[in-house]
Amino acid sequence: MTSLDPRSPLVLDTRELGRRAGAMKKLNFSVAAPADLGVAMVAVPIGSDIEFDIRLESVMDGVLVSGTALVTVAGECSRCLEPLAFDMEVDIQELFEHPETDSRGRTIEGSSDEDDELPKLDQDLLDLEPTLRDAVVLALPPVPLCQPDCLGMCVECGVNLNDEPEHKHDVVDARWSALADLVAKQGDEEE
Repeated sequence: MTSLDPRSPLVLDTRELGRRAGAMKKLNFSVAAPADLGVAMVAVPIGSDIEFDIRLESVMDGVLVSGTALVTVAGECSRCLEPLAFDMEVDIQELFEHPETDSRGRTIEGSSDEDDELPKLDQDLLDLEPTLRDAVVLALPPVPLCQPDCLGMCVECGVNLNDEPEHKHDVVDARWSALADLVAKQGDEEE
């Protein structure tokens, strides 16, 4: 019994490849984006289209999945908090190992070191979602910007400085306020 749902759009069937090293299958398909595909400031919107162009290759140890995924990313600029959206192509490459079997072909459970374990094929099915999630999250910008030279927001009043680049406040440092009072007194004496 498999734990993967073969009807899931990101679960791929590798049965056609068999275990012959060198067998290959190219896939071009589109799926709706799953939930939680991003970070706090930017993410792939749930349900948006993800375009895959991948290749499944049978190798000695399992099935190598390689190719690209084109996603649309939406979020907000980390400086001015304006909405932003852009397309991003991420590289996907993952080896899905065949499970270890005994001489009768039965799967041996718990026989490998789990620290550096590669994902396993589950009755010739592989789940592409964790690989996609890792690729997308690692490719997202840590500090998303609406434009490379975004000026951000005024720290005093919150005005978007991209819209008003000349915006300034006449703020006097409290340490110099005594001198400002002195200048004001001199102005009053001269009048």
